[in-house]
Amino acid sequence: MLPLDDKMTEYLHELPLQTSDIPSPQQFTYPFCYTPHPLCVAAAEELRPTLHQRFPSLSTSGKMFGVLVVDTPHGRGYLCAFSGILEGSYIHSGFVPPILDLQDPDGYFRQEELRITDINSRLKAMSVPCDSTLAEAMKAERRQRSAALQQWTFRHFIMLNAHGETKDLLEIFKDYRAPLTEEQYRNHEKPAVGIPPGGAGECCAPKLLQFAYQAGWKPLCMAEFWTGASPKNEIRIEGNYYPSCNSKCKPILSHMLKGLDVEPNPLIARNKAAAADMEVLYTDDDIAVVNKPSGMLSAPGKDDGIPSVLSVAQLLFPHATGSIIVHRLDMDTSGIMVLALNDKAYHNLQQQFVRHDTQKKYIALLQYSDATAAKPHEGTISLPLCPNPFDRPRQIVNYEHGKRAVTRYEIISIQPQAIRVAYYPETGRTHQLRVHSAHPEGMSSPIIGDNLYGTPSDRLCLHAAELRLTHPTTGKELRFVSEPPF
Repeated sequence: MLPLDDKMTEYLHELPLQTSDIPSPQQFTYPFCYTPHPLCVAAAEELRPTLHQRFPSLSTSGKMFGVLVVDTPHGRGYLCAFSGILEGSYIHSGFVPPILDLQDPDGYFRQEELRITDINSRLKAMSVPCDSTLAEAMKAERRQRSAALQQWTFRHFIMLNAHGETKDLLEIFKDYRAPLTEEQYRNHEKPAVGIPPGGAGECCAPKLLQFAYQAGWKPLCMAEFWTGASPKNEIRIEGNYYPSCNSKCKPILSHMLKGLDVEPNPLIARNKAAAADMEVLYTDDDIAVVNKPSGMLSAPGKDDGIPSVLSVAQLLFPHATGSIIVHRLDMDTSGIMVLALNDKAYHNLQQQFVRHDTQKKYIALLQYSDATAAKPHEGTISLPLCPNPFDRPRQIVNYEHGKRAVTRYEIISIQPQAIRVAYYPETGRTHQLRVHSAHPEGMSSPIIGDNLYGTPSDRLCLHAAELRLTHPTTGKELRFVSEPPF
C-alpha cells in the first residue's frame, strides 16, 4: 500500500465543492458503454481547463485523459491519468504514475534498450560487409535481446484487481488474438495468439485502477475524455467522453474489475427493449422487409441471449430456411432491412447487393457546423476506410490500406441546431456514413447521437429510409419506404 499522506498531496485531488450533495453511485462504471456520472463530469470539468495551458502540444496532438473518483479514509476525491506518453514523458505531477516506468534511466528496460541501440550503432559503423559472420552474429544478438526485452516488459506489467489478485500481461492475453495492423488486415494475415498489443497497460483506466488498489482506496466511478487535436485518421472530439478500448483494455479490465460491483452493460437492456418494436413492412413466400429500431443488433453478437433481427425473424417466420440476413445495419441505425426466407431468395438478393443493383437512401441529422452548412448542397464523398486495429469496431480513414468507400449526399435542410442530409451510399463499408459525416474531409460534422464519432445522445439520428430491389422470384421492381423517426 502506498504511503497515504504523502500520495494524497500529489495524486488525490479534491472534488469541487458543489459535488458534496451528489451521492456516490451504487455500482462502478461499466467502462465499455457508459454515461459519465456527475461526480466524474465535475472532476473532468475542473481538470480540462488546465490541460491546454500546461501541455501546449495538445493543440497539435491530442490525448485521452481519465478521472477516477475514489473513496478514501479522508473522504471522496479523484485521481487523473493520461494514456501512454505525454510530451515525451510518462510522469507529470498530479497524474498517477505509470504501472511500469519504461523511461527510468536506471531501470532494466532503459538499460537494455541502450545495449540494443549500441548494437545498431556498431553495425552501422562496421567496415566489413553487412552479411559477414560478425555482422550476422550481432544481428542475431539484437533479435534475441529485443525479443527477451519484450517478454520482460509483458511479465513486469503486473495488474491488480479489487480482490488483490495479480496477473501479468502474458497471463491476461494468453488466449487473446492480437489485433491486426491495417497492412496485416489488408493482406488477410491471421492474428497471433497470446501476444499483448503495443501499449497494453498504458491507457488511463488500468493506470487509475492500479493506483487506487495500491493505495487501498475504493473506486466509485470512472470516465475518459479526449482533449486536443484529433488524430489525422481517427475522429476524436474535444471534451467528448469515450469508452475504454476493446483491443488493449478489455482483456485487462476484465481482470482488474473483478471484486467490484460493476454496472451491467446498458446495451443489453436497450437491445431487448428495441427488439420489441421491430415492425414488419412486407412479407411473402420469399422475402420479408422489416423496420429495424435503433439499438437492435442485425445478427447475434458475442453476448448470448441478446435479441437481434435474426433471432426475432426466426420466431416470426418459422418456415424460413437457410440464411436470413442478406445485409446489415449498425446496431444504432434504424430503418429498412430485407430478409430472405429461403436459399434461392438469399443468393439472389445477396448478388444484388454485391453488384450494387439495389438502391439505398439514408436520412441523417448532422450537428450544425458552419463548415457543413457551407458545403455544396449535392456532392460525393470518397474516403477509404479500414478498421482501427486497436479499437474495434471504430473505423479510420486510411489512404494506404483502406478500402474504397463512396457516398453521394444531398443537403435537404439547414436548421440552427441540425442539418438534414440524404445519403446514397455506393459502397457498403462498416460505419461508412458515420465516418463520412464526421471526418473533416467528408461532411465535417458528426451525426447527432453518434457515440463513436460524435456526441452520445438518446439515439443515432441515422435511418435507412428507402430501399429499391428486384424481387428474387417475380423479377418485379420493389420500393420500400420508411419515414425517419426524427
